Amino acid sequence: MTGNGKERNYKYETLQVHAGQIPDPTTKSRAVPIYQTTSYVFDDTSDAAALFGLEKFGNIYTRIMNPTTDVFEKRIAALEGVLLLWQQVVDKQRKCLR
Repeated sequence: MTGNGKERNYKYETLQVHAGQIPDPTTKSRAVPIYQTTSYVFDDTSDAAALFGLEKFGNIYTRIMNPTTDVFEKRIAALEGVLLLWQQVVDKQRKCLR
């Protein structure tokens, strides 16, 4: 997560709300959009082939990937990373106290 183009270290509480998502550049919306769709259209058959062949990143089918779950997955990964880092700090402190 970046702030004004600069990498920042956010607290766990902030990551819970904002990790994995950047404000929409067009609408300036901070909220994660919810896409109520089950499928997506493709530019042409070669576009579909590239997406299904995992040669190109994009949305294929909502159960596989969609923009809303992408933000959710990134947010959970950020939170788990913070928890993992915190656990490493606690473990180091415990070793020092022995």
